Amino acid sequence: MSVTAFELVSYWRIAAPLDRVWAEIVDVDAWPSWWRAVRKVERLRDGDIEGIGAVRRITWATALPYTITFDVESTRSEPMYQLEGRATGELNGVGVWTLTSDGDITTVRYDWRVDLGKAWMRAFAPILRPAFAWNHNVLMGWGEADLKTRLGLG
Repeated sequence: MSVTAFELVSYWRIAAPLDRVWAEIVDVDAWPSWWRAVRKVERLRDGDIEGIGAVRRITWATALPYTITFDVESTRSEPMYQLEGRATGELNGVGVWTLTSDGDITTVRYDWRVDLGKAWMRAFAPILRPAFAWNHNVLMGWGEADLKTRLGLG
């Protein structure tokens, strides 16, 4: 694997029914209202009735002193189970949300296979690779905590 490529997996465990968690994950436009790392979501293109083909430009504030912006096109949706998007721009790759439930507990798995697109990130990847992975984990941890708060669980 290239030093600029990452395969990251995050797990959230949410004490809420799957339908409530799914509704928040698929409503990307609302992420800035509850996920502290998401600064802005711009709708660039609507998708079909299931959202396939929709494109959002998402700007993230990170735990490190930089922001990152990339476009995400929805490429696959299996309602109440899986959502996939292809990122292009300052990050390039594929992200897959997979949700499963056991009663009122929903497990969210996020697989992020991505390559760095920003020139400075690519240049410093050999040194900063662990920091970039740590940063991703912090952002995802915020997402889990913030979603729990949004759902009245925090």
